[in-house]
Amino acid sequence: MTDYDALVIGGGHNGLVCATYLAKAGKKVAVLEARDTLGGCASTREFTPGFKVSDCAQWLHQLAPQIIKDLKLEQYGLAYSARNLPTIALGQDGSHLTLAGNAVNGAGISSSDQAAYKTFHHKMLKYANLLRKAYQRRPPKLVDSNWADRLTLVKLGLGMKFMGRDDMSDFMRIILINIYDLMKESFDNPLLQGAVSVDAVLGTAMGPRSPNTVFTYLHRLVGATYGYQGVSQVTGGMGMIGQALADSAQNEGVDIRATAKVANINLDGSCVEGVTLESGERVTAPLVISNVDPVTTFTSLLGLQNIETGMARRVSQIRNNSGTAKLHLALNDLPQFTGLTNEQLGHRLIIAPDMNYIERAFNPIKYRECCSAPVLDISISSVNDSTLTSPGKHVLSALVQYAPYSPVGGWHQHKQAFTDVVIDRISQYAPGLRTQIVASELCTPADLEQDYGMTGGQWHHGELTMDQVLMMRPFPGCSQYASAVDGLFLCGAGTHPGGNVMGLAGSNAAAEVIKRGNPT
Repeated sequence: MTDYDALVIGGGHNGLVCATYLAKAGKKVAVLEARDTLGGCASTREFTPGFKVSDCAQWLHQLAPQIIKDLKLEQYGLAYSARNLPTIALGQDGSHLTLAGNAVNGAGISSSDQAAYKTFHHKMLKYANLLRKAYQRRPPKLVDSNWADRLTLVKLGLGMKFMGRDDMSDFMRIILINIYDLMKESFDNPLLQGAVSVDAVLGTAMGPRSPNTVFTYLHRLVGATYGYQGVSQVTGGMGMIGQALADSAQNEGVDIRATAKVANINLDGSCVEGVTLESGERVTAPLVISNVDPVTTFTSLLGLQNIETGMARRVSQIRNNSGTAKLHLALNDLPQFTGLTNEQLGHRLIIAPDMNYIERAFNPIKYRECCSAPVLDISISSVNDSTLTSPGKHVLSALVQYAPYSPVGGWHQHKQAFTDVVIDRISQYAPGLRTQIVASELCTPADLEQDYGMTGGQWHHGELTMDQVLMMRPFPGCSQYASAVDGLFLCGAGTHPGGNVMGLAGSNAAAEVIKRGNPT
């Protein structure tokens, strides 16, 4: 007699989504989370007394509407302090561009670039919609395929054909090129080129000239195919997504256990039989679904000695390079950015003057060095959400591109200096910022690895390169959520379709587990 029908390792958003769908299908499910909070990277934390921040992810723009509906997340507390916020690309002279849906305005943008952006956005949505359709189901195998896989390939092929000959050929042309070349052929305005390029490199260890960056741009744009016209901000911070998911899961009967870190996945011969917690407790189930990144799952939890040699080699080849840090600032007043109104301070703010600036910021991490002028994605979340601070106080968070995982000499030597670099860079757009700072915190890729268990601090649990996406994710032979070990499945960002708070990896994995049933 087993304790549960299924165990989900990791209470991040994909793990909670997967667990809830399994419970709705009638399975007795437990979620085992190592931390004392749920949601994974979708979390809220008081980083200094009186100041709460979205700890890692800071914008909501990709969560699948069907998941929100199926799991009744709004009924369980998911609410928005601001929706469909524009992106503002900052110019240091006080000029700026505003990108909202298919429109771009400001900073002397030409009418030709405005028209070109509208056309570009429409075309990119077509291509992103093709990805979305692929993202909503398991990826097909290219060999040993069954009828379901063949049908998926047929649907993808028809989807491309229905785009029309010109769009289909253009899609095939651009999907493998870099965002730098695409921007150069699309627009003249450097600030516009830089703003679009940010969405192609954010969360990666790639620059605008790196191959595959058009694909990563389309990956991020998938959310827009649901109707999102910009980023949204969750009331109470991103942790409220985790809380809503947890409440939904528990309502379906899921047993959620925090501070229950899994030490080992246990096997009975070649089949899963449950897990052992760090406390020594054994929990049994014929199905184990890991929301932990694939490298950690197979290396630390299962043990490479328990899988065949070829599979172990493929695990070791998963690339998890990251280039993203996170800065949090507690402020005693609302910062003033040159040329922006107080209302605009609540929008998404980008510092990336042009593509060469982004490339120069990227170059140092190749040599494990910190850049002198980082790319920044800034949220002053307290403008729209008063629950995060006391009246009159504010919090500013920024995703920082680029930061090495392990700089030469170690982060203990560089952390304060790089923190100062980032603050100084923001201060060039917001004079007087330093005088308003009550507390600061820089979370490096190494910190993100330590706090969230993400190998390399890579929030996608594996880079989104063409050899690590779709039917290649996380690697051939483990691309349809099931591993070669009977009863062991994956459901995290390291599986198809990848990272960001979208929930599709969790829902797809649940569908696959339900379809396959308990191992015999």
